[in-house]
Amino acid sequence: MADRVTVIGWDGSPLTRAATAALSAATLVAGAAHHLALPEVPQGAERIRLGSVDLAARRIAGHRGSAVVLADGDPGFFGVVRTLRAPEHGLEVEVVPAVSSVATAFARAGMPWEDAQTVVAHPRTLRRAVNVCRAHHKVAVLTSPGAGPAELALLLEGVHRTFVICEELGTDREQVTVVTSDAAADHVWRDPNVVLVIGGGPEQRAEGAWIAGRHPAYPQGVRGWALPADAYPGATTDTVGRSGEGEAPGLRAAQLAHLGPRTGDLLWDIGSGSGALAVEAARFGAAVLAVDSDPGACARTTAAARAFGVQLQVVEGRAPHVLERLPEPDVVRIGGGGAPVVIAVADRRPERIVTHASTRDEAEALGAALTENGYTVACSLLQSVELDAAAWSERERTVVFLLSALRSDLAP
Repeated sequence: MADRVTVIGWDGSPLTRAATAALSAATLVAGAAHHLALPEVPQGAERIRLGSVDLAARRIAGHRGSAVVLADGDPGFFGVVRTLRAPEHGLEVEVVPAVSSVATAFARAGMPWEDAQTVVAHPRTLRRAVNVCRAHHKVAVLTSPGAGPAELALLLEGVHRTFVICEELGTDREQVTVVTSDAAADHVWRDPNVVLVIGGGPEQRAEGAWIAGRHPAYPQGVRGWALPADAYPGATTDTVGRSGEGEAPGLRAAQLAHLGPRTGDLLWDIGSGSGALAVEAARFGAAVLAVDSDPGACARTTAAARAFGVQLQVVEGRAPHVLERLPEPDVVRIGGGGAPVVIAVADRRPERIVTHASTRDEAEALGAALTENGYTVACSLLQSVELDAAAWSERERTVVFLLSALRSDLAP
């Protein structure tokens, strides 16, 4: 029985000496059709068309002889190596790597990519991949049938991005096309392909970068969360005062804690005000749609996002009507609008909803609306007192009811 398999990455370049030697001794070779057609594959070797890697691993484990798996690019980067190494297969894996398709795609585009996010898009993960494209300036998408450039473009409707679409990298049919995201939906693209999704603002500078991924341009000296509302551009005593307790840092911290926004999520912030919660959710890596009926609030949210170096989309309009045309949310913060907005949001079935109320009667009405629409509700009375540290006298007191709702089918 085979207990060892050699995995060979292929990027279109001539195979290395090590790869050629492993192939020449193989009695079983697994790979895609174009891999099995390579002249280096021995004529007498058993050939397995690679579909399910788990099934191939079981065939390899039961094979008497020398097994090789061929894969595109670097097989250790979102590739077959992880599955082959699963304990249930009992295989020892040796890897002969090649240049990953993501590295090749950025090379074709002539762009650095230490600041890029990389996501895999399958039909079941496509929406989360799109949310990463909403939230970040530079994303490499490893696509699959049914979750390719056209599908990405359709779900990004209303968000302008540039697509660099790299089809069949490393083959003599390779083609690199640069289009706007709205144009990508009107074309049939060949598989396999990699899509670089670029845009949403100027390319972030990464001098002194020390970790791969996003390099946010936070204002100098900014650290921590739940910053005072006046830390955000455009916020004044007047605008913060009009927003009332909804802008209180303590409430915002509690709301973010209950929502738990994360990479791949889409958060609706209804009644964005100064943009503070929208920006802080985006700093966690979530995609954010900030909704407000006040043009001034929309402008403040846009300015705050620009100052903190995060991507978000601002939608001017009055809830609940404006919500009908928005993409599906994962988590929602409701800053106002009462029961009609709460019910409209609940109809879209996000995982979590948070909102607040000034009085117990209002809190009971909002809680009842959430419960009747399939949510398990918790309510807390939050009181914060801001003191003048010079005189240790009370400067401001805020009392608010915080409602946190979890979709009932997810509740413990």
